[in-house]
Amino acid sequence: MPGSNCAAADKVKPAASPAADKPAEIAGNISYHAQYSPHFSPLAFGPEEAFYATAESVRDHLIERWNDTYVHFHKTDPKQTYYLSMEYLQGRALTNAVGNLGITGAYAEAVKKFGYELEALVGQEKDAALGNGGLGRLASCFLDSMATLNLPAWGYGLRYRYGLFKQRITKEGQEEIAEDWLDKFSPWEIPRHDVVFPVRFFGHVEILPDGSRKWVGGEVLKALAYDVPIPGYKTKNAISLRLWEAKATAEDFNLFQFNDGQYESSAQLHARAEQICAVLYPGDATEEGKLLRLKQQFFLCSASLQDMIARFKERKADRVSGKWSEFPSKVAVQLNDTHPTLAIPELMRLLMDEEGLGWDEAWDITYRTVSYTNHTVLPEALEKWSQIVMRKLLPRHMEIIEEIDKRFREMVISKHKEMEGKIDSMKVLDGSNPQKPVVRMANLCVVSSHTVNGVAELHSNILKQELFADYVSIWPNKFQNKTNGITPRRWLKFCNPELSEIITKWIKTDQWTSDLDLLTGLRKFADDEKLHAEWAAAKLACKKRLAKHVLDATGVTIDPTSLFDIQIKRIHEYKRQLLNILGAVYRYKKLKEMSAEEKQKVTPRTVMIGGKAFATYTNAKRIVKLVNDVGAVVNNDPEVNKYLKV
Repeated sequence: MPGSNCAAADKVKPAASPAADKPAEIAGNISYHAQYSPHFSPLAFGPEEAFYATAESVRDHLIERWNDTYVHFHKTDPKQTYYLSMEYLQGRALTNAVGNLGITGAYAEAVKKFGYELEALVGQEKDAALGNGGLGRLASCFLDSMATLNLPAWGYGLRYRYGLFKQRITKEGQEEIAEDWLDKFSPWEIPRHDVVFPVRFFGHVEILPDGSRKWVGGEVLKALAYDVPIPGYKTKNAISLRLWEAKATAEDFNLFQFNDGQYESSAQLHARAEQICAVLYPGDATEEGKLLRLKQQFFLCSASLQDMIARFKERKADRVSGKWSEFPSKVAVQLNDTHPTLAIPELMRLLMDEEGLGWDEAWDITYRTVSYTNHTVLPEALEKWSQIVMRKLLPRHMEIIEEIDKRFREMVISKHKEMEGKIDSMKVLDGSNPQKPVVRMANLCVVSSHTVNGVAELHSNILKQELFADYVSIWPNKFQNKTNGITPRRWLKFCNPELSEIITKWIKTDQWTSDLDLLTGLRKFADDEKLHAEWAAAKLACKKRLAKHVLDATGVTIDPTSLFDIQIKRIHEYKRQLLNILGAVYRYKKLKEMSAEEKQKVTPRTVMIGGKAFATYTNAKRIVKLVNDVGAVVNNDPEVNKYLKV
């Protein structure tokens, strides 16, 4: 088959070797997966087929560590962190996996036996469409760090079928099309058909003869777990990212209606189940969109908490006391922003309605279990949900939220009389607009969590001094900071090997990859011309590689010796891409005014702006169009384009 490298593949004898670390054995394991874990026609072994077989070979290593880690946690029964996030911006997994496992070189040699370069196979992998921006990248960096530090941790998210969207740039600007990362399959995820939980929506609350309450009726979907292994760096630890998929059952399919020709109505619940995990952040300009977003958030929270409780009970059987009061000493729930806020009333509901605990005990457990990470101080970005929508979708949870709010207000009046005048801004339920009463999710998080943190020192200080200042008066020790770092493995060692090798050579250790303080060892060489030359050469090599990618992706030729001025993040008015592109327009106009001699003194600059504007965010999409329109003018102007590219 043309271009399929079948001949090379045929020379490598298939042999299952899950723990292989030598190139020849690895190649045999890759060949084994190509033949015995087939996803393609038997004669095909092009780059795509080679990628999937290679990824499945790497997954063998991960599963071995994964199972050992799971057994270890089960035996030692440590306190475990459960991280709830609507987003995980994972990035491609192959490079990161072989890098963290310390087998990059061996795999590079192994795939050469099939006629491939490892980097070419890496290019075949599609990004998991589970995240969007900084919040999702923080979540993924934390998972990597926790695995590397051998911490007992577990991530929970949703398995989005189409992600946010795939961006296409046309003359009209940004066009959104569905992300296709699951059009074939993900080689990293493993469905757990034995891990399934019911998640209810709508219905009503019944008061039982003993005075307890029960949420019944409505519609019930199933949450099915898919696990993705997250390997630590130079450790045997491999933790899990557990993603939930929404399913309806065979019983929910109306065979009579289908045979009667009522095809759509026969599978309504199946269609509604598919909607929940179809898209990350569905548009919420309509009431239906708002309802779907709230469904997504609750689906994540309910499935994850039921799973945590099941795991707690599973291990509780081996403990002497096994009391519910031990729950906070074994389970820590971290809410990544306000999206998983419904974990608070859902944990209360599960403890009271399903486990039979009283309010005081359930509240004590919930309060000591939950922590909240705030990501923004912008008032418009702090979630507020309609009380009417909440009561309709989650009637029992609305009762619980009302009780939390009532008790909080009573506590302030009785114990902090001086704060009584601040209650209106601090309370959870805001009815200042009687037509649109809302639940303030950030307030609910602060009131119900034992710890609240920002993601940078400056941010955390603003939370304490401004946004949550009134709460600080009541709980001065509740607020702290956790600076949002990045993993130096993925973002330096693996993606910039030239620079990494120079750092290791000069400070005489590669331990900086898990201890960045060691980079201070470079200070004593700050004036060394030899280091400067090596550093500049590594930088130029990377810039040439990026210039080639820009040419392949956009058709624009850029000068790798020019100054690269890059801003890549979500397109948003407050992130100031507009200011950036107006700066480029200013430079362009100044260049047009210059003489040929004056231009010779200018440092050539390549301005690169990357990111997605949310599909319904009109002004952000106008910025995308403006950037591309400016680029079209600047890049096609022969008087200027040697000195400026956009």
